Parts: sequence; structure tokens; C-alpha cells
Amino acid sequence: MSDPAPPPSSPWLTGVMPGTTSGSRSDAPQGTAAGTGVRHSYPLKVRSHSLSTAFGLLMQSLPYALARFGVLLAADFVGILWIVITFGGGAWLTAHIAQAFGLIWIVAWIIGVGWFWGTVLRYALHLIACGHVAVLTELITRGEVGNGSESMFNYGKRIVTEKFGQVTALFGMNALVRGILQSFHRTLDWIGEMLPIPGLDSVASILNMLLRAATRYMDKVIFSYNLARNEPDPWVGAREGIIYYCQNAKPILQTSIWIIILERVLSVVLWLILLVPAGLITLALPHAVREMGGFITVLVALLLASAVRGAFLKPLFLIMMMVRFHTLVENQPIDAEWNQRLAAVSDKFRDFGSGVMGAAKRF
Repeated sequence: MSDPAPPPSSPWLTGVMPGTTSGSRSDAPQGTAAGTGVRHSYPLKVRSHSLSTAFGLLMQSLPYALARFGVLLAADFVGILWIVITFGGGAWLTAHIAQAFGLIWIVAWIIGVGWFWGTVLRYALHLIACGHVAVLTELITRGEVGNGSESMFNYGKRIVTEKFGQVTALFGMNALVRGILQSFHRTLDWIGEMLPIPGLDSVASILNMLLRAATRYMDKVIFSYNLARNEPDPWVGAREGIIYYCQNAKPILQTSIWIIILERVLSVVLWLILLVPAGLITLALPHAVREMGGFITVLVALLLASAVRGAFLKPLFLIMMMVRFHTLVENQPIDAEWNQRLAAVSDKFRDFGSGVMGAAKRF
């Protein structure tokens, strides 16, 4: 049973901020078309979501991609060291002291150190990604970063610092957004018709990949939308972003199809190319390690491919999704009926932002 519709004064439905009238913009946030169903008004310098355009924007913001690559590469090697310490230490304790000590060691390192390290790494990558999104949003909407007097890193750092509450809220918002969109996806009966090869609509794994690709980048797209319209409340922008996604589901999912195809093809090509430097790295390793040459070469290639994929390919596809979203919602009013539809299929959407909005504002 769906919830009753929010009152007309709800700012994310009517486009009129509290304390304003439909003819006034005095209290509306910058970038807001007050008094209409369109709650944003910002320029767009980039309108093509093609691969070539996305690649150009990635090259313009290359410092962030390189920083992400460095962090991911370091994380890969730390991960290898963690595996050796966790299971090697457990095996040594089992063989020399007692099996119970070995089991405790492994569990402690997996649950304690592993979880802590994974959380710290994900948050560090999240901060870098948010700085990157801030720079990309400027390039997409204005064609330049800031006022031209500060570097990309300084600009991204400043935005992340100024909007630390939004950035922190976004870190936990991703799972909520995905859950809401998964509930929405279950109501769609036309997804299979979009697949380029007849007969694949019955393959659940293909559909799941399509839907994951559509939702994977939505938290960062929502952050970009909030930045472009200068929205002070991340939960308001997130609700509208979710509604805009549902209003434009078909073109966004069509973009996701090409993202899936490109990601699979480029990932395989990337891994094959990186087998060459991986082989050279294997030759430089100690003789005892080189005896496992084939396995080590494949492992090193996989680690390098994973870092390159995370640092360059994923931002590339994020840019495609960002540009696609911004162009689709340009001058598009919010359809208030989607509030009822989403509330009817998702409890998470009904409660979205309640109880956590205040915590985010305290940062």
C-alpha cells in the first residue's frame, strides 16, 4: 500500500523552496529554477556521451585517474602481503603451536584487519572519486575548472572539504540507492527487448549485468547533479536523482548496454596487453619465484589490469553516464507521480533520508 503524496510544499516536488513564491528566486539555491517543476538551471558545455568525448574528459582530468591508479596498485600489493601474512601465519601457527591458534590468527586477520583495511581503502578511493566528479562536473557544465587559478587537485580537495557532509553521506548512500533502484527494476517488463541479440532476454545473468551497470555509477552521478545545481541537502538531490533515473530509465539502460559491451571487450584487451609487462616483471623476480613463471605472470597481469580498469575504464564509463544523465534531465520537470510509484515498490524510498539527514548535516 503506497504512502500518501507529500504535501504540495515539499520543495523536491514543487520546485519552490520554503519561504519563496513561484515568482521569487531570492531564497532558492543557486542553479534552481524556482517556481517550476524543474529544480535546476545550469549550463551544459558537453552534451555528447560518446566514448571519444568521455575519453577527452578523462584526459583533461588525468591527474585524478593517475592518483587512483597509484592507490589501486599499492592496494594490490598490500593485498598480496595481507594474504601471505594471514594464511602463511595461520599455517605456521598450526604447524608449530596448535591448530586453534592458527584458526584464531586467520579469523582475526580476515575479520579485523581485512575489514578495517577494506573500509579505509574504499573510503580513500571514494574521496578521490568525489574530487574527480567535482572536476568533471565543472568540465561538463562550464568547460573549465573553478576560476582557472587553482589546480584540479586543489579544486577537488576544496569541494570535498566544503561538502564533507554530502561526501560522507554519499559513502553510505550507495547501497540505499541501489536497493531502491533494484526494487524499481523488478517492475520493468521491457528490459529484455533492449538487448541487441534476440533470445538473450531469458538469460538472467545478462539482465543482472545490465541493471548493475546502470546503478553502479548512480551515487556519483547524483553527487554530480547536486554539485551542478548547488544543492545543500544531499538527500533532496538524491531523491530527485532517483526519480529522474526512473523517468529516463530506457535511455539510461540503453547506455548501460554499451557500457557492458565496452567494459568486457576493453578489459580482455587490456589484460592481454598487460601480459607483456607482467612477463618482464616475472623475469626480474627471484629464481625461486620464477619457477612458477606462468602463474606469477598471469597473477601480475590480473593485478595490473585490475588497477588500470579501476583507474581509467570505470571513470570513463562514469563520465558517459554523467553526461547522459545531465543531458536527459536538462529542462525536464520532476514528475510528482513517481513519488507514489517508488514509495509503493520500495520501503527504502519511503524512508530515504529520514534519521540520517540530520547526522550528515552535523559534519
